[in-house]
Amino acid sequence: MVMEQLLSRKNLLDALHQMEKNKGSHGVDEMPVTSLRRHIHENWHTLRESILTGTYKPMPVRRVEIPKPSGGIRLLGIPTVTDRFIQQAISQVLTPLFDPSFSEHSYGFRPRRRGHDAVRKAKEYIESGLRWTVDIDLENFFNRVNHDKLMNLVAKKVKDKAILRMIRRYLESGVMVNGVKRDSEEGVPQGSPLSPLLSNILLDELDKELEKRGHKFVRYADDCNVYVKTKKAGIRVLRSITRFLEKKLRLKVNQEKSAVDRPWKRKFLGFSFTFHSSPKVRIAKESLKRVKEKIRKITSRSKPTPMEQRIEELNRLLVGWCNYFALADTKTAFQDLDGWIRRRLRMCLWKQWKKPQTKVRRLLALGIPKQKAYEWGNSRKNTGE
Repeated sequence: MVMEQLLSRKNLLDALHQMEKNKGSHGVDEMPVTSLRRHIHENWHTLRESILTGTYKPMPVRRVEIPKPSGGIRLLGIPTVTDRFIQQAISQVLTPLFDPSFSEHSYGFRPRRRGHDAVRKAKEYIESGLRWTVDIDLENFFNRVNHDKLMNLVAKKVKDKAILRMIRRYLESGVMVNGVKRDSEEGVPQGSPLSPLLSNILLDELDKELEKRGHKFVRYADDCNVYVKTKKAGIRVLRSITRFLEKKLRLKVNQEKSAVDRPWKRKFLGFSFTFHSSPKVRIAKESLKRVKEKIRKITSRSKPTPMEQRIEELNRLLVGWCNYFALADTKTAFQDLDGWIRRRLRMCLWKQWKKPQTKVRRLLALGIPKQKAYEWGNSRKNTGE
């Protein structure tokens, strides 16, 4: 039985370790992840009994609004750490049940798969001559998932009614907004350990439909690109897939953001491509713009932040960013960014030195020729931001 696997000691310990590794924010009860182990130890008998008897009721999720780089907000739903722990345990049991049957074209939130694999596959399609992309944008996907449709798909493989009941209760647990609980009639909380698997279960229907039609595509969560030979074929695909998504899966396609265009004019998972017959992967302009905005805040001269702290903040931002975008073939973007960051840090130092005599002394210590040190140190030119 799935319930026995869920409550097995190994599965629960794995879920606990994953929770402690991921950390994350608190839910509506304000319990931090650091208190989870002690809480489970002290309350496990009661918690286990309520799960077995079907009386366990999850708490509402905490609403968090995250500004989108392109404008608007992304709504996250943060469950309590106890609910996240149980959801993680459920996900670990259900993933081996569903994942083997998922499409080879699906790359998001799956074992031994990542976004880089999806970008490489997209490059492969473009190189083969499929030089038009159908970029399908699902409007507020995580907030629009139909519960009945999703549960019907889950129930095809999960026969344990107690597990199905728990999943349904998580979907309908509601959202706490300004101290008031709102019911959840649709959607899956983006911020829940279970939502990536549930979204893949629903969108696997899209994958199967695209495969049935013989299309070449890549999908990472709700980001889906179909690659075709001509613009005319792309327009036809976009229209027919929009009908399928809206009628069969009850989702909404964002017509303003969806498009049929050249791959080098669109972005996919933060990347884009060059127009060459053997295309190169490059960093999308929007991705560079976004990271530059963050760097500007860290290196702003109006903030009296010590240089050591600025560098520490920059390292936290750039190590992960550079590791992700290292897939790009166009290395000049990294060189240009490095030079730009160094210039901004020099501007911060210049302002910290303040007095002309301090500037001259520091420049001399750095090995600048005496004449140049006096010239630069006494210059009144504004370095700007």
